[in-house]
Amino acid sequence: MSDEIPFHIQEQIIKSFPVMSLLQFRTVSKAWKSLIDSSDFIAAHSVTQPQHLLLRYEDPVETVEKYVSFLDDDTFPHQRFVHTLPESFKLLKQSTIVGSSLGVLCLHGYYGEGKGLLPNFEKEMVVLWNPSIRKSITVPMPNTLYLDPRNDIGFGVSPVTSDPTIVEITQFHKTSYHCEAKVYTVSSGKWRNLSSNLPSKPFRIFSPQVVVDRFIYWCAFDPMTRDDMLTYHNLIMSFDMTNDNFGVIDLPDSLRCLSPTQLCISKLRESLVMLDYDRFLKHSCDVWMMENGVEKSFKKKFTIEPPYWSRKITPLGFRKSGQPIMEVENDHEFFQQSELVAYEPYPKRFDYLEIYGITETFSVHSYMETLVLIAQFA
Repeated sequence: MSDEIPFHIQEQIIKSFPVMSLLQFRTVSKAWKSLIDSSDFIAAHSVTQPQHLLLRYEDPVETVEKYVSFLDDDTFPHQRFVHTLPESFKLLKQSTIVGSSLGVLCLHGYYGEGKGLLPNFEKEMVVLWNPSIRKSITVPMPNTLYLDPRNDIGFGVSPVTSDPTIVEITQFHKTSYHCEAKVYTVSSGKWRNLSSNLPSKPFRIFSPQVVVDRFIYWCAFDPMTRDDMLTYHNLIMSFDMTNDNFGVIDLPDSLRCLSPTQLCISKLRESLVMLDYDRFLKHSCDVWMMENGVEKSFKKKFTIEPPYWSRKITPLGFRKSGQPIMEVENDHEFFQQSELVAYEPYPKRFDYLEIYGITETFSVHSYMETLVLIAQFA
């Protein structure tokens, strides 16, 4: 690009290109590489990118785990791409998806053989993978010295810093309540203990998590209400990735007093969503959305009833259009197989996506193409 063009104009032009082109542009000059690798550019570029949906499921015929991406636009679900997984994923055992944020997927699992059902805890790992640039890094989890803690993991990428962040929360409830937290950022390459801003009241968080802006959110409840046979006290826990602060969002009474197993947190675009459904019966699902970011402002939007040929549905996530993506189980005692569907609330229609998998192996995460993690592969 001609040196006669002012650099700020060059920046605006470069910002309009897709990720794969930007990877090539990094070799043009030091100035361009410095620009493209900067956190401000990465955050600004990601805003302009279309949303994708990453589907993970186990194929019932090939009995292999698959990762498939869909472009979340009018072509959905016809434009699909099957990912070739990095070796760091293939080696991960007992893996679970922690979450996805700013184009990066976080998986937790174990390296090593272990014994029986117990993994080798010395090799507890997190893998961060950006499918857009086809790069991944592994992060060893900090070793715990306790015999019976409850560890929960959160993951997010702050749009302020574009720095992938992992938080590990250890909760103790045997004698007296207290918790410990550790934070890892890719830029620092190390874990650090949080000594302040820790929650002062008992809580128990559970998966899944979602990320909105600079916050990681989990469903949570006060375990003392369960132990004391009191009415449940459900809430939302948050973690601010910019200042390491924990926070609490109160729920309306209609959600606060339900059994915690009935609630699941999700998001639609940049709004928090609560899903109210029985995880064991899975007969129907009520969808509640927070309005205007105001606490206790969750409003029930609609109820999803299973199609006539199945009694069980599991909500997995949302398209940008607002359509929920669902796993619908085959109502047959001899088949452990489910189908992926999109639900149109008005006029209550299921769109069948012709994707079949082993029951309870489906997960869906939205993401956009970004350059996050590119600096680690300079």
